[in-house]
Amino acid sequence: MPSTFNRVVPPLNFAHVPNEKVQVEEGIYRSGQPSSINMPFLQSLELKTIVWLAEPDIVAVEEPNEALLAFADENELTVHHLGLAEGGNPWDPLTEQCVVDALHHITNTSNFPILISCGMGRHRTGTVVGCLRRLQGWNLASALEEYRRFTGTRRSRVVNELAIEAFEPPSITLPARKLIPNWLWAALD
Repeated sequence: MPSTFNRVVPPLNFAHVPNEKVQVEEGIYRSGQPSSINMPFLQSLELKTIVWLAEPDIVAVEEPNEALLAFADENELTVHHLGLAEGGNPWDPLTEQCVVDALHHITNTSNFPILISCGMGRHRTGTVVGCLRRLQGWNLASALEEYRRFTGTRRSRVVNELAIEAFEPPSITLPARKLIPNWLWAALD
């Protein structure tokens, strides 16, 4: 007997990106690469932008899958494909420029709602979110605890944790004040 229940399944490692008061930052989400079963869920988010974190020249496994690209095209989403140094190893950390570029998109409300995504939603996405936390004024221990929550205790990469630690918030050029999310202004004041 066919079910009339429509499944809405979030992608692997999906989460809102909450602020330090455990409230949701409206319009920012993180996940691993969505598959076709996740598209109805993504549709409900009414996304405007996807920041895809991967090496553009590595095998197709690092590229967004066809279902995600088709979804982006059908829904007129902007996909920012950011990645590692050209010719780099997929185990290498994101470049500083990649993190800065990602944060430039993430701190601009004209891109909201926005999804930050990579293959599994752990290391690259976690590095960018960890740096966002530092930009928000989080202490290092809290930013790293959130990173480890998504990577698992045995899967965190010290090199990514060092990148979060070394991140300098002043290296970010923020968009015009009217485009910066309210939750970021509290950290900047």
